Amino acid sequence: MAEYLPAVELEWPAGREISASVIWLHGLGADGNDFAPLVRQLDLPVPLGVRFVFPHAPSIPVTINNGYVMPAWYDILSMDGGRHVDTAQIEHSADRVHDLIKRELERGVEASRILLAGFSQGGAVVYQAALTYPDRLAGIVALSTYFPTENTIMLDQVQANLPILICHGSLDPVVVESLGLAAKEALERRNFQPEYKNYPMEHQVCPEEVIDINDFFKKILS
Repeated sequence: MAEYLPAVELEWPAGREISASVIWLHGLGADGNDFAPLVRQLDLPVPLGVRFVFPHAPSIPVTINNGYVMPAWYDILSMDGGRHVDTAQIEHSADRVHDLIKRELERGVEASRILLAGFSQGGAVVYQAALTYPDRLAGIVALSTYFPTENTIMLDQVQANLPILICHGSLDPVVVESLGLAAKEALERRNFQPEYKNYPMEHQVCPEEVIDINDFFKKILS
């Protein structure tokens, strides 16, 4: 039996039969509680019962933070030329997300009704996890993130034309917007058609972005 990542789970609206799942990964130094409050800000259709799964990353030493141990999906080795990361750890974290997807399948949710979302580091893992999964998923929401495995990823063709929403802050000093745009362009070279939105914000989430995420969820899951 798989040992699943610990996670915060919310069903919204409460009491509805679950027909879809969203697995949402946090950023560096945070945990699964980071995005859970956003669920109550979403305006999903009343008949739609969604299980939100917010997994906690394990705590590991992070090189760019002087080896300080903190919740992280992978190690960041340096920021030179964008950033250098531990690709093997990204792939391992993606495998752990695959386990969470399989658990949702066992709970009765079809793969085509499972959407992956991620912020910053979490988004980088979501690109790897979603685009390599062997059953067609619902889509990707990539927030203030980048695509560090674009040159190593082995895409599964079942995910061709997968709906993707990319959101980024034009003032982001942590993951600069050029990295978000580079991810968009890398996906377009692989014949994806990601929807790209930017906002006058730093490394965060803003109210306008929540509205756009909500609209994407409704479009994909309704």
